[in-house]
Amino acid sequence: MKTQPKKYYYNLQLREIDKIKGLENKPSLLMHTCCGMCACYPIVYLTQYFDLTLYYYNDNIYPEEEYEKRYSELKRYVDIFNQENGQNVKLIKCPYHNKEYTQKLAPFKDEPEGGERCHLCYDLRLSEGMRYARENGYDYFTTVMTVSRQKDSLILNQIGEKLDNSETRYFFSDFKKDGGLEKGLELVKKYDIYRQNYCGCVYSYREMLERVKKDYEKNKEAD
Repeated sequence: MKTQPKKYYYNLQLREIDKIKGLENKPSLLMHTCCGMCACYPIVYLTQYFDLTLYYYNDNIYPEEEYEKRYSELKRYVDIFNQENGQNVKLIKCPYHNKEYTQKLAPFKDEPEGGERCHLCYDLRLSEGMRYARENGYDYFTTVMTVSRQKDSLILNQIGEKLDNSETRYFFSDFKKDGGLEKGLELVKKYDIYRQNYCGCVYSYREMLERVKKDYEKNKEAD
């Protein structure tokens, strides 16, 4: 697929919003959502233009306790947001199948964070989200992940471009732009939302443990 300039998909985002502003009714949008921290700002932004439903499909997250914790924090924020803003953001929680999902990632277990393993993980989650959106009649589908500094927005949008179809359009985005990242961090601080210290999969979990161990040993030597 052709590599686009950095701002290409963000410009598509703005163009689509301009079209939607002229509609009489808000179109429906299903947004793949991984955690409360990432969701804060995109929810605020998107509810201006869409009837929004969040799709918590994250079989990558390990262990299950972490999966449940991230979901609980997301739900807590959604409940607060709806109450404070008179909104009706809906939240769908998918069954947890980490073992089967991890087997799909296993061929890339030695890849560094942000490499082919992560790209496959993006593809799996976005493909499932688009399938659900299409089968349930949503006008648009997107992912919250373009708000993260650790996620490659170009790759995410290229996957979305591949999934785009006439039944359910893919909403291109770069939620970091226009101060989105900073606005999200302000909301995380305001509502004391849990901030995880690793992406999610068992491989990133192990890398996090190793990082914590090295930091501990380094600090111990300094003492």
